[in-house]
Amino acid sequence: MDIQKGDVLTMKKPHPCGSDKMLVLRSGMDFRLRCAGCGREFMILRAKAEKNVRSVDRTSREPSSQNA
Repeated sequence: MDIQKGDVLTMKKPHPCGSDKMLVLRSGMDFRLRCAGCGREFMILRAKAEKNVRSVDRTSREPSSQNA
């Protein structure tokens, strides 16, 4: 699964705050995610995250900055 920085993940199970949307802050062997509901940041193993992803929203990805 191709998940990159800036993607918004919709998870199968909600965070304890009730939101099921997570913003990807870092990707690699593990992910750093930020909950869209409460803003809490946490690390999760890539295998566990990919298993729990329902959908990936790439339209809300931040535009890449260009060197001027």
